[in-house]
Amino acid sequence: MASSSLGRRLVACLLNVSEARKKDLVETVAKAAVYDTDGNRYTFDSPFPTLLSGVRRDGTTVLNIFNDRDYNRSVITIVASVDSIREAVLSACVKACGLIDMRAHSGIHPCMGAVDLVPIYPLGEEVGVEECAKEARALAQALTERVQGTSAFLFGWADHPLQRGLAQRRKEMGWFQKSLDLQTVRPDVGPEPRRRFGVTGVGSSPYVMNCNVTIDTRDIAMGRSIATAIRESTPGGLPGVQVLALPHEGAVEIACNVESVTGGSPSHADPGEPWPSFSIDGQTYWHVPASLITARVTELAGRHGVRTKGTALVGFTPQECRGLAELALTQGIAEFWKELHKIRM
Repeated sequence: MASSSLGRRLVACLLNVSEARKKDLVETVAKAAVYDTDGNRYTFDSPFPTLLSGVRRDGTTVLNIFNDRDYNRSVITIVASVDSIREAVLSACVKACGLIDMRAHSGIHPCMGAVDLVPIYPLGEEVGVEECAKEARALAQALTERVQGTSAFLFGWADHPLQRGLAQRRKEMGWFQKSLDLQTVRPDVGPEPRRRFGVTGVGSSPYVMNCNVTIDTRDIAMGRSIATAIRESTPGGLPGVQVLALPHEGAVEIACNVESVTGGSPSHADPGEPWPSFSIDGQTYWHVPASLITARVTELAGRHGVRTKGTALVGFTPQECRGLAELALTQGIAEFWKELHKIRM
């Protein structure tokens, strides 16, 4: 991700909220990131307004909204300068906390909070991960102060000094359990979690891409065996890949978080298709291409006589995110997700 002549110090937040079946609600949350209103402090005793108006935040855009009805989860890609990202994301989080009640939530995907995940990633050499971590910690504190009853745990570079990864923190918090007892959760910021809000993960790291491959079977045990085989922690697994196998729309989805890794050119790399790379603070990072994940899942599923149905990226690669952000901000488009279908990168 090369530096831009525009001189913007861009970062991205892939905000995960626990709602996808009410698209107008999710869009209201997204708009809160790009429009500045006076209504950021609310009581939750009365119905929340669904319409939002205000002054557009300069230098902030929402690139994409990814909704998944089965998971009842949406990912909102917010991009701004590192100096502006905190208030933009905080406003979206406050809006989500007012509109989403975890006591009434249902969905296949594991989750712990109305605002489930708030990762902040640098989008170029101009901003380091530590600077994003500082913003993440401040955001977690601000959310728990602005919305009484919310709480947060920290991960990645924001989890100072341990820098525990998201998968480890989720395991410690009980995120993977089918039935979570919030009284056992010990957040890093804020009070004991309340059922209405749950608990929010806030952190920073080099960019994490989300890649989901669907296999044409309902056999979740088979899906889990494939997930285990490609997981980073398995010998011969793919570097930086964290995986869940989940039932999805009558099939099984191999849902991958693809973390960026350091080091030389990976041994798994196909000479015909180099792994995408980018630099932060002079350090080169690589990430597994979606094509390799698809090929590996296709191979493993094929051994069981099962084919793949397709691959979906939740959002963008790091390079796409940077390029689309530059385009959106240059043209002054706040609600870029509405224009995305017209763009070919």
